Amino acid sequence: MPAIHSSLSFYMKPLFLSNSSHFPRKFTVPKEYLLNPRSLCALSSASNQNGGRSGARSLSPSLVSDDLQKIDVNPPKGTRDFPPEDMRLRNWLFHNFQEVSRLFGFEEVDFPVLESEALFIRKAGEEIRDQLYCFEDRGNRRVALRPELTPSLARLVIQKGKSVSLPLKWFAVGQCWRYERMTRGRRREHYQWNMDIIGVPAVTAEAELISSIITFFKRIGITASDVGFRISSRKVLQEVLRCHSIPEHLFGKVCIIIDKIEKLPLDVIKNDLKSAGMSEAAIEELLRVLSIKSLTELEEILGGAGEAVADLKLLFSLAEKFGYSDWIQFDASVVRGLAYYTGIVFECFDRDGKLRAICGGGRYDQLLSTFGGDDIPACGFGFGDAVILELLKEKGLLPPLNHQVENIVCALDHNLQGAASLVATTLRGKGQSVDLVLESKPLKWVFKRAARINAQRLILVGTTEWQKGMVGVKILSSGEQYEIKLDELE
Repeated sequence: MPAIHSSLSFYMKPLFLSNSSHFPRKFTVPKEYLLNPRSLCALSSASNQNGGRSGARSLSPSLVSDDLQKIDVNPPKGTRDFPPEDMRLRNWLFHNFQEVSRLFGFEEVDFPVLESEALFIRKAGEEIRDQLYCFEDRGNRRVALRPELTPSLARLVIQKGKSVSLPLKWFAVGQCWRYERMTRGRRREHYQWNMDIIGVPAVTAEAELISSIITFFKRIGITASDVGFRISSRKVLQEVLRCHSIPEHLFGKVCIIIDKIEKLPLDVIKNDLKSAGMSEAAIEELLRVLSIKSLTELEEILGGAGEAVADLKLLFSLAEKFGYSDWIQFDASVVRGLAYYTGIVFECFDRDGKLRAICGGGRYDQLLSTFGGDDIPACGFGFGDAVILELLKEKGLLPPLNHQVENIVCALDHNLQGAASLVATTLRGKGQSVDLVLESKPLKWVFKRAARINAQRLILVGTTEWQKGMVGVKILSSGEQYEIKLDELE
């Protein structure tokens, strides 16, 4: 490989760049042509009055107006911007969601962010109505920004009907909206990873889903000493309520109340249950059962013949086979707040108790019929992006994700900008990332830019070298530099 040409070598040494005469001086814009951003609306208005495009006179300072108020540059409360550094983190997280789903053989789906309001009110009762971002559109239809993904999934399954073969293993990563009180890890918009298995009635489906979440945790450095899973079954509550002749239609309402048992004083929970129609004896028995943390004790109270105990014993047995017994524990108080769950339910929590639930899910065998479809056994989970990022920060596990580009290409003369564009296009055609310097810049600036974007190579296009069909290359990590023909550049 030939040594680098002496004329090009001059440009490779940033220490001699401060007085370089090879680049034009910066052009100074006359003060009268500088525009305050607040003047842009006034300029646009003037331009429109002149029929769209207007001549240079449309830039006259006489058109500048300072009467407009500044907008609030912050996003709406409870929402987020994603500048590049945050977008890299989001992409990293989503990539792990997608890779785990792929490892388990799931296919990706997506749904509209805007759905019919009825889709969410039907399945979860009145509580979610207060959290919906909903409105009437111009066609007089009641619509809402989706607060979660499962109802949209159910709608799509009904729509596809018999054109798809069961079981379905689908996953999605989508944005959700809820107008609720904000706390650490809780925003009014968030992204959620869902995995759902449609068409499998056995508890093996729940065991597989929990395994997928644990696989994700292991990929990102979270261990069983950091998080755990509380597992129960809605059937436990059903058996208790049935013993006390509580009507079936009150079941969903009772579940929503019990879901708040760790958030509200016990007296408030008791009063709410009494208002829902439960007797004092039924309330005391229910609270006694909900305090149970042992499957053996649950079996002593409910007996071993019921579905609740049988399902839970099978799930814990499967956990041993999967190898995640140390991640899970029985907790009868876990019911989940959404009314559509029918069987096994679970929540993931941080063992330090500093954060809200990391994720949760369970079985919802009767959801499809609430939308007019035939019931199909199904289970799934939702995993938000906000709490897990808080946990990673807490544990010091956020990965370093710096911007990285393989090449930075710079023309040493403005007449060579087209040649530099050709070099950039050639490298991009070979799958290499290229940051093309689009203006005449001092090499000192170029080197700083290269360091900022973590470029691996600097490609310089100089007059003498280009006449020979060559470019100069500098490996920025080692300082090695050489000339090479463009068609040999890899």
